[in-house]
Amino acid sequence: MTTSETATLRERMRAALAVGKVRWGMLALVFFATTLNYIDRAALGVMQPVLAKAMNWTAQDYANINFWFQVGYAIGFAVQGRFIDLVGVKRAFALAVLLWSIAAAAHGVAASAVGFMVCRFFLGLTEAANYPACVKTTRSWFPAGERAMATGIFNAGTNVGAMLTPVMLPFILTTWGWQAAFFAIGALGAVWLLFWLLKYNNPEEHPALSAGERAYIQQGVEPKPARVPYAQILRMRGTWAFAMAFAITAPVFWFYLYWLPPFLNQQYSLGISVSQMGIPLIVIYLTADFGSVGGGALSSFMIGRGMPAVRARLLSMLICATCITSIIFAAGASSLWMAVAAISLAIGAHQAWTANIWSLVMDYTPRHMVGSVFGFGGMIGSLGGMFMTQLVGYVLTATDNNYSVLFTMIPCTYFIALVWLYFMAPRQVMDVPA
Repeated sequence: MTTSETATLRERMRAALAVGKVRWGMLALVFFATTLNYIDRAALGVMQPVLAKAMNWTAQDYANINFWFQVGYAIGFAVQGRFIDLVGVKRAFALAVLLWSIAAAAHGVAASAVGFMVCRFFLGLTEAANYPACVKTTRSWFPAGERAMATGIFNAGTNVGAMLTPVMLPFILTTWGWQAAFFAIGALGAVWLLFWLLKYNNPEEHPALSAGERAYIQQGVEPKPARVPYAQILRMRGTWAFAMAFAITAPVFWFYLYWLPPFLNQQYSLGISVSQMGIPLIVIYLTADFGSVGGGALSSFMIGRGMPAVRARLLSMLICATCITSIIFAAGASSLWMAVAAISLAIGAHQAWTANIWSLVMDYTPRHMVGSVFGFGGMIGSLGGMFMTQLVGYVLTATDNNYSVLFTMIPCTYFIALVWLYFMAPRQVMDVPA
């Protein structure tokens, strides 16, 4: 990017802030929700060595625990996206966070692999509301030119959560034990819930939103809202364009979240401490944060230069897919920090990809249907995650914990998904079929 282009982008950002700042406050709420969502998930991976020793888990037990999270997540996505569209994002998301905080705290009373499977199932069932709610909030509060940037920012919460977890947990584990760690995580959800109920409203109802910012948010012509049967949503090409691409790429981040700590622990004999396990994970997920925001900024910049939104997303995703090939070198890296560098680039590019695929589905989906379309796609993505979890458990068991095959397979999924999206993604807001 040249100096003049950078200056133009800064001027555009200043102009966007000058319109009003309420929408950025709404974005902060979903950013912190996503952070909590991933603290809940990352905790299991970070504590896996402690829990496996305490309860005699095998690699397959751990895979099965994560499998049941994916089962709940798949069911939750199918229900939550539609529920959010029907009930409204404020009430639906509040209920979901309340229930997932209870489910997270319940891990503290589990005493076996089966107990953890039950807790993970209910955690997945309720946490599935996060992304349909965040995407719908972003779709409601941001115009097309800002959506990828906004999506990248709230999705950066995944990496912040994954970074905070190895920093926060060692102290709690040492002082009070692993049960207290889950109780503390559940309590954090209650704090967020209070802010959500006090601060969130839709743009049409928010008392602090100026007329100028409201008009800026709602720019562009969209189809007239109408209640759409679920069967019609399933007949839309754009629904399947997103669902199938998401199904083969979304599970990759869950693989990183669940299996990176065991991989680093195995390859480099790292302990569960900030200085050993914590610092590499912080570096990896900090890079992912830059990728999440930078990937959104990249396609937003292209749109600002006059490129059609869908084309800008697809071009950005091609760049991301190319960068993800670095993961191939991680399994055979000669040192910890060479592995961290290869993984960091791949995860950063994955998060940039995610910001753009979510913005892509927002670009062509009418606002009143986005929760349902995203929920269905998320359900299909969770089914892919269930398959990925079992595949990982099988491969690692069969190869005596050799990660090379898995790291080689990962980049292929993105290029397959990109070809699918190129031919299937609508180029404008979808019409509701008759």
